[in-house]
Amino acid sequence: MELNSVSSAMFKDRKSRFYAHLYLVSSTAEVEEILKLQKRKYKKARHHCWAYRIKGDGEILEKARDDGEVGAPGKAMLELLRNREMVGVLLVVSRIFGGVKLGVGGVRRAFVEAAKYAIESANEERATGSER
Repeated sequence: MELNSVSSAMFKDRKSRFYAHLYLVSSTAEVEEILKLQKRKYKKARHHCWAYRIKGDGEILEKARDDGEVGAPGKAMLELLRNREMVGVLLVVSRIFGGVKLGVGGVRRAFVEAAKYAIESANEERATGSER
């Protein structure tokens, strides 16, 4: 499997870099495979926070993970997907630590900001009909 995100974005906050990717997914097996590949792609990242929402048998399956990061960024990213009513997607943000601590609120905001950029990028591409 190759990593083909629908959109991606990079956000910097006090020397830390946050690489956000939005993927189209239809199963938890796909999610697991993408997460493995994402971790290989961003080997220097200490944390890979993610959230997904996919259609199950008559219900929406959703899950989030903070990967040991403070501030519950995975939960905040899942809330972002819920608020935008996005289904069939996986949102992953990988953080490469820049040496400056952001604090609990700062970490959460940075992950969510990076995630928003990836979602907005996908919406812009869909609106203009451009392809990567």
